[in-house]
Parts: sequence; C-alpha cells; structure tokens
Amino acid sequence: MFYINLYLLIVFRGMVLRNLWITALTATILLLCSPPGLAAATRPVTVYAAASLSDALRQIAATYTQRTRTPVQLSLAASSALARQLEAGSPADLFFCADESWMDYAAKRGLTDPASRRDVVGNELVLIAPVDSPISLRLNGKAGLAAALGGGRLAIADPDSVPAGQYAKRALLHLGQWQELQLHLVRADNVRGALRFVALGEAPLGIVYASDALSDARVKVVDTFAADTHPPIVYPLALLPDASNEAKDFYGFLMGPQARAIFQRWGFKPLN
Repeated sequence: MFYINLYLLIVFRGMVLRNLWITALTATILLLCSPPGLAAATRPVTVYAAASLSDALRQIAATYTQRTRTPVQLSLAASSALARQLEAGSPADLFFCADESWMDYAAKRGLTDPASRRDVVGNELVLIAPVDSPISLRLNGKAGLAAALGGGRLAIADPDSVPAGQYAKRALLHLGQWQELQLHLVRADNVRGALRFVALGEAPLGIVYASDALSDARVKVVDTFAADTHPPIVYPLALLPDASNEAKDFYGFLMGPQARAIFQRWGFKPLN
C-alpha cells in the first residue's frame, strides 16, 4: 500500500510540474505574439482634473487610449482639493483645473511646469432647477431667488474654496442677492455635488456650469448668468515637472481637433 501511495504521489507531482511548464510556455508565447503596445505594461497617464470636466475627459481619455493603447487615469474633484493633494506629494502627470487662481497656487509652489500652461476651454454659469419644476425667472438685479426657493435651499459648490462656488458668489454679489441667499445655501464639495442636489430634488435651485447642466437630463436651465456678473470661467492645463513622455503626448491630444470637438459636445467653449 505504501508503494502504491508513493507511486501516485510521484505521478501527481509530475502532472503538476508539467501543467506549470505548459502554463509558463503558453504565457511566453502569448506575450511574444502580442502587439508591441501590449507586450510591455504602459504606465498610465494620471490627470488631476476639475469635477466639471468629468464627462468630456472620460470620452477624450477613452478615445486616446483606443488610438494609442496608453491608459489614462482620471482623478476628478474640486480644483482646490486637487491642488492640495499635489502639494502633499500625490503623483500625477497633468493638472487641469477650473480657474486661474488654483493653477497659480500650484505654479507658485513649483508643482507645475509653467512653460506648459495653456487655457484650454471656457464655460458659462447657469441657474438650474429640476426638469419638471415650474420655476421661471430672469437673472437680473430684481431676481427674486430667495422667494423662488419656496423655503428650500440653493445648491452651490462651496464658495470658500471651490471655483464654481466662488463664481456663483461673485455673480450673486453683482446682482445684489448674496446677502439674502447666503442663509439659504446647501454647500457641496464640488460642482457635481451641487448638480446632484438639484437632480435628486433635494434643492429647488442650484448654480452650476452650463456643461454640468447639459450632462444630466433630470435638470433644466432656468437662466444663464451674464458674462459681466463674474470673472471669465477658464480651465488652465499644465504638465507636472516629471510628466512622462506619454503624458506629454496626451497633453497635445487635449488641445487637438478630436478633443476640441468632444469639449464642444459637452458644452465647453474651446479657447485654442
């Protein structure tokens, strides 16, 4: 009995070793036969980008990856949060934010390559409501926004740090509405958070970018803030000092015709 068991053990080990050898050989053959872009793992291009760029950048990144086989990893949040993450040492290749001041913040701390800085797209600021809301008003000095809230709250991105919220505050100050409305705000971590409050019916009105309103069928634009009520909404882009060659290629793609068309499709205004 002992010899039978020993024999079976030897046979079993032989089969395992043979299977391991076949698996290794198969993997080697597949690797050698793969296209050059797949034979070696390509380092992803890491982009820190404003939340309002989400939809456009996801489509642009997918288009770029399909063409080049280079993966693009997007980290999407408020520009203020992203700038502070970069300052804390988080690794990235590109910074694409929603206003000039946070790009200035990063540049002053040596976090970006100043020669690579470009203003890529612009945007508009709009007042939104749930798609089935009966609210209708014009954004001027007489706009009764507080009354239109009907006891609810106005959703905006945090005006203390987030660009969309800062633009909203400037516009409301210009219209003489801020003093009354600041007691009726629900503050979101970023502009997409403000959009969700309105889309889910948790706030009767919100202030977001035109591109955000276009991204969600559950909301409608009540009116657009005039351009002279707030500073121009500009999205600067810059490479980080240690950006990879793949990142530099994607940087160029972001300013090319394919990306420009996608930005326009999502409600942005190309500036280059």
